[in-house]
Amino acid sequence: MGFNVLREFRALQRKTRIIMLCDKLERDLVLEAFRGGAKGVFSREETLKLLCKCINKVSEGQLWMSGRDLQFILEALAQSGPLRLVNAAGKALLTKRQEQVVRLVAEGLRNSEISRELGVSEHTVKNYLFQIFDKLGVSSRTELVLYAVSKPESPQVLHR
Repeated sequence: MGFNVLREFRALQRKTRIIMLCDKLERDLVLEAFRGGAKGVFSREETLKLLCKCINKVSEGQLWMSGRDLQFILEALAQSGPLRLVNAAGKALLTKRQEQVVRLVAEGLRNSEISRELGVSEHTVKNYLFQIFDKLGVSSRTELVLYAVSKPESPQVLHR
């Protein structure tokens, strides 16, 4: 039922920040929650004090997830085909090189590792990330990965 409500909010373009409360945080539930637009996932097994912290952080515009939840997201992104982010007219938002950087970030590589992989300087990687963040309206690596994962059924992201 909660996932239906989440999809309805997303379809209505509501700006409400939603936290998905789950009995247990299983991989598929976590992925579905973030794909549906949730800004946080929380397990009923956690403490009330931690729930209050979760609500405060999400209301401040931050994302809430555990390290394990982030690992689920990174694994799902690494298993999916290459993402191609496009605008409503079908024009690519990112260059092929920027798409490579997004893929490597999603695989969990640090800037130094990305620079070695691509044969560019760390400074160049930082510039790529700045441009990617600006184009997509995100402000952190985590938000970048979540942006890519949360848009699979949107017309703005095409797989392969």
